[in-house]
Amino acid sequence: MGALWGVGGSWYNGGSMNECRMIVFSGRVQGVGFRMTAVALSRGLAVAGTVRNLPDGRVELVVQGSSGEIESLVGRLREHFGGFIRRVDESPAAACEAAGDGIEIVR
Repeated sequence: MGALWGVGGSWYNGGSMNECRMIVFSGRVQGVGFRMTAVALSRGLAVAGTVRNLPDGRVELVVQGSSGEIESLVGRLREHFGGFIRRVDESPAAACEAAGDGIEIVR
């Protein structure tokens, strides 16, 4: 996804406005297959990014795509993990380093 120009975590690419977001999930989100499930649930969506465990027990998802596609992924994760997710914090990410399609696990 090559950016033509960007403004505050968003960029214009081939006729659509894309976003880059950092989404941090809190709760019982490590040791339950969260990262692998994020990869699987991202299939079929026009998103790219990374997911990784944080040392404090949270999981960080840095994702780029249209607002609707990102919301679909977050909705799928919320639905799948239900009571395991206690809190979701979202903020614009300064830069996405995704090198392809889909979500990749970072160790």
